[in-house]
This record gives sequence, C-alpha cells and structure tokens, in this order.
Amino acid sequence: MSLLKRLGNQPQPEPAPAVATPPPVAATVVPAPAPPPPVTPPAAPAPARPTVQDATPANDQKRMLELSLWIVDRIQASLGNQTELKRSPETERLLQERFARIYQQANVQLSDQDVKKLFAMVCDELFGFGPLQQLLDDDSISEVMVNGPYKVYIEQKGKLKLSDVRFASDEHVMKIIDRIIRPLGRRIDRKWPMVDARLPDGSRVNAIIPPCAIDGSTITIRKFSKNKLKVDDLIRFGSMTAEMAEFLRACVVSRLNIVVAGGTGSGKTTLLNVLSNFIPEDERIVTIEDSAELQLAQDHVVRLEAKPPEIDGTGRVTIRDLVINSLRMRPERIVIGECRGGETLDMLQAMNTGHDGSLTTLHANTPRDAIARMETMALMAGMEMPLKVIREQIASAIDLIVQQTRLEDGSRKVAYITEVQGMEGDTVVLQDIFKLEILGKTGEGKILAELRPTGVRPKFTPRLEAHGFKLPPSIFGAQIPGQRGRF
Repeated sequence: MSLLKRLGNQPQPEPAPAVATPPPVAATVVPAPAPPPPVTPPAAPAPARPTVQDATPANDQKRMLELSLWIVDRIQASLGNQTELKRSPETERLLQERFARIYQQANVQLSDQDVKKLFAMVCDELFGFGPLQQLLDDDSISEVMVNGPYKVYIEQKGKLKLSDVRFASDEHVMKIIDRIIRPLGRRIDRKWPMVDARLPDGSRVNAIIPPCAIDGSTITIRKFSKNKLKVDDLIRFGSMTAEMAEFLRACVVSRLNIVVAGGTGSGKTTLLNVLSNFIPEDERIVTIEDSAELQLAQDHVVRLEAKPPEIDGTGRVTIRDLVINSLRMRPERIVIGECRGGETLDMLQAMNTGHDGSLTTLHANTPRDAIARMETMALMAGMEMPLKVIREQIASAIDLIVQQTRLEDGSRKVAYITEVQGMEGDTVVLQDIFKLEILGKTGEGKILAELRPTGVRPKFTPRLEAHGFKLPPSIFGAQIPGQRGRF
C-alpha cells in the first residue's frame, strides 16, 4: 500500500499535550490540525500556499530551512546510534515514513509543492551536503564559494553571482565542513583552522574557519565535470586550435617535460588532465597531489596524496616527500598536480635524471614568470645553490611551457605555447611557438582573439621526428593567409 493511502486510512491520533512545535514556524501554525499532505504531490495542481502576514521570499526560505533542520534533528534522535545514513531504497522508505509522522507533529500547513521541497531539503541534510547539494547537482555551476552562512556565490559560464542558497548559522556551515572532511581523516579546529579536501566525485574543497575567517566559516569548492573533457572539447570551446592540439600530443608522446602555468581558475588542472590522456597506455604513471583530483584515463596509474599532520603535529607527509619516494617506484611518468614549494627542486632533478615526460602545473601569469616562480620555489628547498645553477637545472629539465589564461568574458584559452631553448649567459632563453592575440571585444562583451603560430619551428623537432611525428610546416604558420584560429 502506498504511503499516501496508508497515511490516509489511519485514524487521527489523540492530541498529544507534550508535543512541541518548532520555533521557526510559529508564524504558520494553524488553529486546528490538518490531515498530513503526502510526501509525493498528486498529479492535480497544487493548492495555493496559505497567506502569511509580512511574508517575503527570504523569510519563506529561512522558515523552510529551519523547519527542515528541526525535522532532521528529530529523525536523527529517532535513529539512536545510527546517525550516518547511506542512500538506498530501504533508507529512503524509512525516511519517508518518519518524515510524514514528524511533519504531522509540527502542526504546520504547507502546499504540496512546498512539502516536496521540504522533503528534498531533509534528504540533502541526511544524505548529502545540506544546502550545497542542489548547487553540486547543477552541472552548469563550476565553482561554489561560501562566504559565511548567508552569502553563497557561484560561478556559471565564467561569471560570479550571488545564489539564493543560505545556511541557518555558522554552526550549520561547520557541520557541512565536518561531513566533507571526516571520511578523509582530516581535521579542522581553532588550532588548525584550514583544510584541503575533496568530495567523493573528486571536486576540490578548501575550508577556513574562525579565527582566521573573520566573517564566518568559508568553503570554496572547485567542481569537476562529471564527463571528462577531451582535447576535442577544448578545440570546440575555442581553448586551442586543432594544430595546437596535434603539436601538444606529439610533445607528450615524445616524452617532453611540460609545465602548465596559469592563474587561479584559468583551467590548469583541466588542461593537465587532457594532456595526460596522451600518455601511452603501456607506461607506468605516478601522480602526486595535495588533494587527489586528477582523472587519468590510463589503467596503470599509482595515485599518491599528501597527508596533513596529526593533532600533535607529527605524521605529516608533504608533496616533496612523495616526489622523493616516487623515484623508488619505477615511474615512467611523474605527474605532479601543482608545484608550490621545495618539491620543485626535486622535480627538476627527477626530470634531469631519466624521468622524461613529466607533467606539472604552477601559478604564473606568463611563461617568463613561470621560470621566475620555479627559481623561487627551488630556493625554498633550503639548499644553498647559486641562482645560475638553478636556472641551468630549469633550462635543461623543462622543454615546454603551456600558458593557460582566463579572459574577461570568462572564457579559458591557451595563451602561449613556449619552448625553453636553454641558457644564454645568465638568462633562460624562451621562444613562443603559438601565441594568443586579443583583437577586441563585441558589443555583448565577448573577447575576440586569435590563436596564431609564430612561424618558428621548435629546436626539439628532431625528438618529435624520432618518435614518428613529422609535423607539416602548416602547423607552425606556413599556411594560406586568412586560415587562422579565430574564436
């Protein structure tokens, strides 16, 4: 028998003198108890919602949120020690029964549509990540930023905007942070108020709480597409041309060492994922990351992840520790999610000692800045080495810098593909192979740009040819005028 029929055939319960109504919905209490509406609304049009004096959309949302948390508290109390629920047909059926009973006790009157919404909010609190779940389920949203309990921003199509999602309090935000990091064995408290984590789907999470976050606990989630992007997708989006893609594929297969540079949110990790898909299936790959987020398509992949310290400060495993350890694991390719410090020196030494074909990312605005950043981070390793020696290490280890950028209209493009040619005196010599040129802006604010070859063939062309890649001169600019990569 369905929940609707079963609830409809039951006799009305005796009035319970000790049942308390939840404070957040005091404005919607009705004089006499009404029959409980079903969890699933009927096919007929939903009745109009009762008028509430001085009601506003914001107040409506706040009351619904507080009512959902009130119901969640009572459902969890009825479960006893079983506070963690895993979604399954059996637990959903149990949840529907208890929701209907507790909703009836609340003694409030909502439209069928609002009851359905309320039940979804309760499910998100018990099975998912609370108010954030609806944003995580929306594939059009690429980033979620919680600036305290009452301001949640999202990024859609490269543009930031304020969403209508709210938390009940800062304690509610802390509860969701704890739910994210607990399965990973990580911690956050006043002594260590920052944490990096990931969601089950691989999305990157950073959280910071008071006293460091002055206006309330903050969560930043970089979502990953459920469908892995391929090089054809980047060509279709205008991030690169087909000629650039073919050139990069030849470089990866030919075991060139490649650095993907760019600013925050420019698409470095996405591009690194795409480039890693060019690695042949028969090679052993070791990935090293702070929080595992790379999605490699190959089968023979060993994934390593840094470990934060224990409460007493011991037991920390850094990226640098993992890089050093990975050299003992017979890797044919080392892929480092991001270089941020002293591990850069170990990575350069690995590239110079037979581990060709390695990939990594770092934060930099131009290829020249990427060289300067690598110099600075290599010095952070604590070894007293002359700057010229470090530059020689960089010049001999790195073959190619791929610069990713995010334009004003939110689009992400490859701005430079630059060869590292070696040293000339005390300077690292760079040569652009492809370059993005900004032409202007349309009336709708879209940036007009061209991805152009510079007409220069890279010095490592013999290495590409040794691996079977004889690229036509047209890739490097010898083409019919007018046939260019305009987007």
